[in-house]
Amino acid sequence: MKLNYVKQVDGIDKGDILLFTLSTCGWCQKTKNLLKQLGVKYSYVDMDMLDEDAENLAFEELRKFTNRTAYPTVVINKENCIIGYDPDKLKDLFS
Repeated sequence: MKLNYVKQVDGIDKGDILLFTLSTCGWCQKTKNLLKQLGVKYSYVDMDMLDEDAENLAFEELRKFTNRTAYPTVVINKENCIIGYDPDKLKDLFS
């Protein structure tokens, strides 16, 4: 997804990693912090910070990967997703 509301965090390229988050969600912050600690490059969208049009586009993108609307959702290489904060899976994938 290459839209202006997607923010990027620099790090080691471990694939295309996209997080769908809420800015006020503690589990979302934990996921971002863990990826940062692991040194992983990733992109994220804070869904609650979008205007209505951008939010609709982001939901369309999210629905390509899951029918659930849960945060955080981590999409990996546009194929797999991890729903919720799962440090063990993230560490297994990116350590």
